[in-house]
Amino acid sequence: MRAILTTLGIIIGVAAVIAMMEIGQGSAAAMRKSIASMGANNLIIFPGTAASGGVSFGAGSNLTLTPDDLIAVLRECPAVRNGAPIVRARSQVVYGNRNWVPQAITGTTPAYLDVRDWTQMAEGESFTDRDVRNSSKVCLIGQTIVREVFQGRSPIGQEIRIQNVTFRVIGVLSPKGANMMGSDQDDIVLAPWTTIKYRVSGTSSSASTASSSSSTADQVNSLSNLYPGGQPALYPARSAVQAADNPMPVRFTNVDQLLVVAVSSEQAEAAVDQVTQLLRERHRITENEPDDFSIRNMAEIMRTLASTSTLMTNLLLFVALISLIVGGVGIMNIMLVSVTERTHEIGLRMAVGARGIDILYQFLTEAVILCLAGGAMGIALGRLSSFLVRWLLKWPTGTSLAAMVAAVAVSATVGIVFGFYPAWKASRLDPIEALRYE
Repeated sequence: MRAILTTLGIIIGVAAVIAMMEIGQGSAAAMRKSIASMGANNLIIFPGTAASGGVSFGAGSNLTLTPDDLIAVLRECPAVRNGAPIVRARSQVVYGNRNWVPQAITGTTPAYLDVRDWTQMAEGESFTDRDVRNSSKVCLIGQTIVREVFQGRSPIGQEIRIQNVTFRVIGVLSPKGANMMGSDQDDIVLAPWTTIKYRVSGTSSSASTASSSSSTADQVNSLSNLYPGGQPALYPARSAVQAADNPMPVRFTNVDQLLVVAVSSEQAEAAVDQVTQLLRERHRITENEPDDFSIRNMAEIMRTLASTSTLMTNLLLFVALISLIVGGVGIMNIMLVSVTERTHEIGLRMAVGARGIDILYQFLTEAVILCLAGGAMGIALGRLSSFLVRWLLKWPTGTSLAAMVAAVAVSATVGIVFGFYPAWKASRLDPIEALRYE
């Protein structure tokens, strides 16, 4: 009974270490998954800045990124796991007598869902690469669109209008909530990028912005042209009214952004370097020329959150180690009592030839065995506690083999450190005085 009570401190300490480490690892894994779902591993590649006459048109105004750039990045950059092109538009979504202006109308490919960790659909299914090649008029909508436009009814199979282009809703995205900047990620429409570019926008977002100064009314109004001059052409050109009624889409091959995801958060910086080198080669940028693109990542946020998670795990581990120290003090107290009670036995052993080192090994071995036995029972109790936390409280936990090995090592160390003094005290006893001890 005394041995069990002696090891109780070690059992509680080791169980606390195992449970805290597994809960900490599970929480860290859940945090990394949550961060990844918000795009912490993502790299956003923007086109460069165009300028004319000393006037800069802002970031993304230079049309330098193409879908072929993305294909090359996926093929030649081992630190990049997947990627998708991005074409953006801004317009109303109309259904019946209701309308809504989403925060994002995004043209992309099915890989976008994998990049954003959004593969789980709430309803329906995603569009395919074949829809992208055929510029199919299909789309996916977020939960906010369902609530505001369809008022909670199932939108699957229904048709919405964007810029007078009819889209059939084939899927509803799972709820994602707000991102780290507070923007509603569910207020989105996803469609094939070829459809958004060639049917909705007609050009890139930057080009459409630059050309917005000339309105359709100015193109159609021909009242000032009372006496048109020039010789008639063999094939008459389209009039301004015909051009306004039947616009021809400008089929640029550029996209607004490239969104890629690194293999892991640790390789995000390597992915940036690889993508930068590859795009400079593809765009024929010499050594002294600046990049005609920019890459934005969230590595700093990822590092901050990871350091916070590590700090919390280490804090829990430190608290659990205090229990081990308390258990070690208990081992030392009981071993000192044992030495006092067994003084006559020690004297008898020395009288028949035992050396001081033999007595030292005897009591030191007893202390280590007590600690190792407590460590084994503590590992079992810690694993059971971790399982109960996961089962009852629904908290994420993760198995930590390193914590188990460390617990055994710490148990042996505690036995040696706190058992050495009682063992040394026993080995220093005088045999005659020990035999006389009552």
